[in-house]
Amino acid sequence: MTPALRAAYAQRHRRYHTLAHVEDCLTKLAKVQGLTDPERSLLEYAIWWHDAVYEPTRSDNEAASAAMALRDLAQMSVTEGDRAEVARLILLTAGHAVDPSDRAGAILVSIDLSILAASPDAYDVYSKAVREEYAHVPDLAFRRGRTVALRKFLAVPILFPHPPLAAIWDAPARVNLTREVTSLEI
Repeated sequence: MTPALRAAYAQRHRRYHTLAHVEDCLTKLAKVQGLTDPERSLLEYAIWWHDAVYEPTRSDNEAASAAMALRDLAQMSVTEGDRAEVARLILLTAGHAVDPSDRAGAILVSIDLSILAASPDAYDVYSKAVREEYAHVPDLAFRRGRTVALRKFLAVPILFPHPPLAAIWDAPARVNLTREVTSLEI
């Protein structure tokens, strides 16, 4: 990890989008079977840089993170093609929409969203951390916006685009999301 990347994940305003999130994603990636070494390497890079830029008031965090990855990976002598693939993967985390044939993208997006399927206690810590990251947003506006975002997740037929991960995580994620929506509407 580069010093700039380490500094980015240590920013004081971050509560969820921290090095702990990256490490959790890397741990989950390590359990994914059937990846070649090059595929695993590209996914590791994408995980390291996918939230490198995270400022809740910005709408271009993923694009800025991809740009940072392109720059940093070039300095690490990663090939141009691999840098482009890492940037493409990072950009998928903006909307979490993945073509069904995009295995690497499906794995990355599924792992990025895996917190949604955490134990209820871990999920509650996550949702509290997200609220803290959006402390600048008044409570009523946050509750409305968060409810809309969570309902969008609940409305999609497939939360986790990588089928083996969906089989494990979909049901608990829907329970957590529904529980949070209910708590926000009270």
